[in-house]
Amino acid sequence: MATSKNKSVNRMSPREKMINLMYIVLTAMLALNVSSDVLNGFSQVQDGLTRSNRTITARNQALYAQLQAFNEKNPEKGKVWLDKATQVVGETEKLYNYIDSLKYQIVLTADGEDADVNNIRSRDNTEAASVVMLPPEGSGRPANGKRLRSRIDQYRQFATSFLEDPEKRKNLENALSTTPPKTAGVQLDQKKTWEETLFDNMPCIAAVTLLTKLQNDVRYAEGEVLNQMLTNIDLGDLRVNLVNAFVVPDSRIVMRGTKYSAQIVLAAIDTTQRPVVYVNGGRLGNNSGLYEVGTSKAGNYEYSGWIEVLGRDGTVTKRDFKSSYTVIDPLATISATMMNVLYAGINNPISIAVPGVPQGSISASMTNGTLTKSGDGWVAHPSKVGAECVITVTAEMDGQRTNVGSTTFRVRKLPDPTPFISYKDANGQPMRYKGGKPFSKALLLAAPGLDAAIDDEVLNIDYKVVSFQIDFPDAMGGYIPEKSNGSQFSDRQKSRMRSIQPGKKFYITRVSATGPDGITREISPIEVIVK
Repeated sequence: MATSKNKSVNRMSPREKMINLMYIVLTAMLALNVSSDVLNGFSQVQDGLTRSNRTITARNQALYAQLQAFNEKNPEKGKVWLDKATQVVGETEKLYNYIDSLKYQIVLTADGEDADVNNIRSRDNTEAASVVMLPPEGSGRPANGKRLRSRIDQYRQFATSFLEDPEKRKNLENALSTTPPKTAGVQLDQKKTWEETLFDNMPCIAAVTLLTKLQNDVRYAEGEVLNQMLTNIDLGDLRVNLVNAFVVPDSRIVMRGTKYSAQIVLAAIDTTQRPVVYVNGGRLGNNSGLYEVGTSKAGNYEYSGWIEVLGRDGTVTKRDFKSSYTVIDPLATISATMMNVLYAGINNPISIAVPGVPQGSISASMTNGTLTKSGDGWVAHPSKVGAECVITVTAEMDGQRTNVGSTTFRVRKLPDPTPFISYKDANGQPMRYKGGKPFSKALLLAAPGLDAAIDDEVLNIDYKVVSFQIDFPDAMGGYIPEKSNGSQFSDRQKSRMRSIQPGKKFYITRVSATGPDGITREISPIEVIVK
């Protein structure tokens, strides 16, 4: 029913040829003195455009009528496009009638109260169009030219939003463009606006003709959009030349004690003529193609059958099908996200999944600690170090809760962290100096203090440094201890750092740090070599 797409986009349509010819005529006329012959020529162009508008309007009404007729036969499919077409027709009429009102105002200004757009007496009046369309600022009269440009811009964006073909969008944008034409020899800051190029000192008949041509463009845009909507009705249809039977199971793997479910359908089925399904020689007890069978034993199972459907000519079409499914014992997978053991005092991410069961139907519990849901995962928080914890999983299947598995984990204390000095490299990236190699004295003096963390690519846990001591070398070969209560370098420690010579080394010792488990421990020292 929909009109076919024009595949030869480079070939000019009769309408495009006519519009181009009219532009040539208008340009030639404007280049001449406004004589009676020229004015008569404008009148002829105006009459031609008016007839063209009537023709395009009739064509658009026919397209809209086709959409209405299709909607009456198939409202489920046609209503969405008819609603959009109605919106387009409404917006087009508003703009078309607004342009009509501007034509009348121009002729009314030129001819007076008995003005007739179809019979203009003061055709050579060059002031009426400027008065109506380009009033000076402060005159109190509406800026109809600027308002017209704005409404065309809005309509262009509205109409092109319905077109998917980039070539058609481009053609419509060009037809309703409000970009003023480039004039040779005119400076950029002196360039006229679109409305000035159309209506400034323009004879009355010429201005009316240009507005009629604009109405022609609006009708053209309406027709392109309506034609696209008529075409879109069939875009969602599938053209098939092959009919086969398909089995669509909910899952090919099911647990013992649950049901295996599958949809058996015929491709391109007619919803008004339900097929008859036979499985393993017996007819299904429903007309929806739903096949269900209980599962009591693990293993692989196959089934087959055929589908019969009655054709429009009364003949029966038969299609065979074959499928299989696997029944497995109940199984849950439980694994620690970070490691194979759980650490006391911190949140351990846990992943729990039961094949064939959604996350919302899974619950779990834990001994020696707490287990809580967090997004799509779980968080385990063990209590006692050295004791085991057991995570047990249950799942809701066919309305009943079933124990699907459990896993035992060992609980360990967090390992000691490593102390380090935080600094930034030449690119501004954060770095950690852990000792044992030369370290810039400037970076050392810029560092605020000492940090500690577990950072072994498995765990990434920050600790808070409570106190530490720095042993600085003296002239006698011994060491002078300087303590800091907290994580920051003390003033005395900073002072001795400034006086230490390159190549010398000192040691950060007796580092105490507290982790998220609340345990304060003394950790390994750092050897700092000053560069």
